[in-house]
Amino acid sequence: MPKMKTHSSLKDRFKITGTGKVKRYKAFRNHLLSHKSGRQKRVLAGQPLMAAGDVRRIQQGLANLK
Repeated sequence: MPKMKTHSSLKDRFKITGTGKVKRYKAFRNHLLSHKSGRQKRVLAGQPLMAAGDVRRIQQGLANLK
């Protein structure tokens, strides 16, 4: 039986918390930041939890990261 492999692109885009929840990054925070307000950049800096409907699919791709 072949081994389950971690999906390499998901490894950098998502993090798993100690309790098994999945954190994601927000869009619009990578470039063109000079014209965005400080408030907008602060709000985008957070890492929210994934929506419940997507968690199972993401966890399958991140199977070996625990």
